[in-house]
Amino acid sequence: MPTMLGLNVDMKSTPMTIGEVADHFGLPTHVLRHWESVGLLSPGRVTGGRRRYTRDDLFRVASIVRAKEAGLSLPDIRTFLAACDPAARKDILRRNQRALQARMAALRSALELVEAGLNCSHEDITTCPNYRARLATLVDTQD
Repeated sequence: MPTMLGLNVDMKSTPMTIGEVADHFGLPTHVLRHWESVGLLSPGRVTGGRRRYTRDDLFRVASIVRAKEAGLSLPDIRTFLAACDPAARKDILRRNQRALQARMAALRSALELVEAGLNCSHEDITTCPNYRARLATLVDTQD
């Protein structure tokens, strides 16, 4: 699972280069370029076509990073960020909320299994009753 970033969008008043933004968010520059190519970002340009990211751009990058961490696809993120209709935006978020809740439940279950393993003193962990209890739903079948 990706590392959770502490997103700090504070910045100096002057626009930032793509390298500075990439460093700020711990991203490779090619990711920012890709997000731009699929319509998620549109930083301003200066002489020579070099990108300059404003504070608003940083909030947009932070939104994309968090949405990616939540499991949203790039097309869903683009639709979410572009939605002027709150109902359309909420539809995307509700759909992704259910998927995120399912992932969180699976992670909680996995953590419980790890904790059961850590608390087990049996020589063969697969015979430990507490460990087995965490796996019962995967083993038991409905006949």
